[in-house]
Amino acid sequence: MRVYLLVMLTAAAVTFLLTPVVRRLAQVTRALTPVRARDVHTVPVPRLGGVAMLAGLAVAMLVASRVPFLGAVFYDTSTAWAILGGATMVCLLGVADDVWDLDWMTKLVGQVLAAGLMAWQGVQLITFPVFGLTIGSSRLSLFATILVVVVAINAVNFVDGLDGLAAGMIAIGGGAFFVYTYLLTREAQPGNYANVATAVIAALVGVCVGFLPHNFNPAKIFMGDSGSMLLGLVVAAAAIVVTGQIDPATVSTGQVLPAYVPILLPVAVLLMPLLDMTLAVLRRVRAGQSPFQPDRMHLHHRLLALGHSHRRAVLIMYLWTTVFAFSAVALAVYSPTEVAVGAAVAIVAAAVVTYNQLPGLRHHGEAAEPAPPDAVGAAPAASPHVVPAPSAPSHDAVPAPSAPSHGAVPAPSAAPPRTPRPTTPHEEPSR
Repeated sequence: MRVYLLVMLTAAAVTFLLTPVVRRLAQVTRALTPVRARDVHTVPVPRLGGVAMLAGLAVAMLVASRVPFLGAVFYDTSTAWAILGGATMVCLLGVADDVWDLDWMTKLVGQVLAAGLMAWQGVQLITFPVFGLTIGSSRLSLFATILVVVVAINAVNFVDGLDGLAAGMIAIGGGAFFVYTYLLTREAQPGNYANVATAVIAALVGVCVGFLPHNFNPAKIFMGDSGSMLLGLVVAAAAIVVTGQIDPATVSTGQVLPAYVPILLPVAVLLMPLLDMTLAVLRRVRAGQSPFQPDRMHLHHRLLALGHSHRRAVLIMYLWTTVFAFSAVALAVYSPTEVAVGAAVAIVAAAVVTYNQLPGLRHHGEAAEPAPPDAVGAAPAASPHVVPAPSAPSHDAVPAPSAPSHGAVPAPSAAPPRTPRPTTPHEEPSR
């Protein structure tokens, strides 16, 4: 465990230290995210954060390969280097998109090529840990691998719409994945816990943790497509590697459901991104648009529309990711009945928290207890002649500069009129 924690810490430290350098590079190269209709930030923000994330991943994997505990699994097969090669390829593709804004077809072709490179190097979906099912055709195996990787890449890319959202969700889901792969390795290889997938996912979690301080609201830098596509590819690759490590012949009849964990866990880790992507594709196709046509109807946009603040919307998405990911991991330790009960309790608790945090409900509860009219120090009622102060600007729109009001009529008063000092509506930092 200490070696894996070292890998995680290395990835976090390198990513954290290099992100300011990459931010400066993005400013010099004008790789800035413009303010578009679908965005929630109000000023252009540097991107290219994926470059620092790739550097953290590469250095962590290099360190892992030099540790005697993990050295053999890194050099006996090319799996780890194939994953790093695919990650480098999609990161460079994302850099090109962050700088020149590529069209969706070009990005899709690049994603397919990166997934194909990994598959050619040995990272292929060949077996399923269910009833001994094996993909008999090499072409079908290649197609299945590319499909899984491309779906995961775009799922993470779709959900990357708020400060810290994608990095935090992958850190949480990756943490659950790390726990599962570590437990699986201990069961499959007693006395030797060295595993490529565990090392790779540990490095991925470290990358996300190191990037979050720069990316959480208010973000100083975005990961861009260079980062979101990298995260999706590495999660999918780790899932493919783990899936092939389960021998269905060793799974007894009473353990059929835990045998599905290698398939359920990647889905649980990416459940929120996959759900968001599925709804987006269905919504756009039904409207006669391209599935890649951007809009403001993603899950995080809906949370903002309900009145949640930027940070609260992100934390709610974190909460649901935690519930689904760790419920799937629990299947590897506890019985299905225990997991079902625990998951049900967690889902109800998460739903209550999400519902109770709706700003409208909280404001309604506060308004339901007005101050007594005779209370000492009670604020006087507002005069009908006074123009109300402007409300705070929306998180989803660029606030227009406010002009001083010239038509307000001061309320009559026995005392000499005193002009209050004008105030400016508070504006939160941009995304």
